[in-house]
Amino acid sequence: MASEPERLGGSFKRFSSASADRLADGRAQRRDLWTDALSSLSGLFAATATFAIFLAAQSSLGWDFVASALLCLAVIFSLVVSALPDHPHARFGAANLVTAFRACLVSMIGAAFLFLDDLAMRDWALWSLIAVILFALALDGIDGFFARRSGLESRLGARFDMEVDALLILILSLAALLLGKAGPWVLLIGLMRYAFVAAGWLLPELNGELFPSFRRKLVCVLQIGSLCLILIPFVTPTYSTAVAAVALLALIYSFTVDVLYLLRQADES
Repeated sequence: MASEPERLGGSFKRFSSASADRLADGRAQRRDLWTDALSSLSGLFAATATFAIFLAAQSSLGWDFVASALLCLAVIFSLVVSALPDHPHARFGAANLVTAFRACLVSMIGAAFLFLDDLAMRDWALWSLIAVILFALALDGIDGFFARRSGLESRLGARFDMEVDALLILILSLAALLLGKAGPWVLLIGLMRYAFVAAGWLLPELNGELFPSFRRKLVCVLQIGSLCLILIPFVTPTYSTAVAAVALLALIYSFTVDVLYLLRQADES
């Protein structure tokens, strides 16, 4: 019969072996995640670079367009990579891949609005950009579906999706200003999300957890849809200004509801 120390020693060895196995599995999962994420993002970046160079060669878009689109995309992907250590899954996932593709589209949309000098004079170019924007908007619902279907929902994916939407809204509000569809105040639509984040640095109460809200998603879609509408060539400033004003009021209302909720939650805790 084994003595007590021998039994304890055997139990300790089994415990150590199980811990080592779990640690090895965890490291393997981390390697799989980094391999999956980096290969996916690198492939999308290379494809975007190739397509941007092709567009620059075939149109009046110059190398400034290529550099700006790739710089914007590099910053986005760098932020995603920096958040990978907190990602709970072993795979990057199809949902994040769709969001990354949307980020590619948004980067090129922003660069096109900045560097296509005669954009306002070329209706076909503006219509083409609007079509790409609507395509990016349509993809917005697909990433969430993939995440739920595959069981790979995460805070990284939700934040990635939200920030791509916020960047697109900022770009569209800037485009509305550049095309003379509304006054400088239209930039408030695109800057409000970033002002909210900055306010969180001064008021930690605003960094609390928000409840899931259909209202928030609806207002986001309304912003993008309204900004697309006012960019249409035949929509004159008289009407585009009114549409932008309604979109801004809806956004102010939505942010006000969220801010009041977070302040109330902070007071109750």
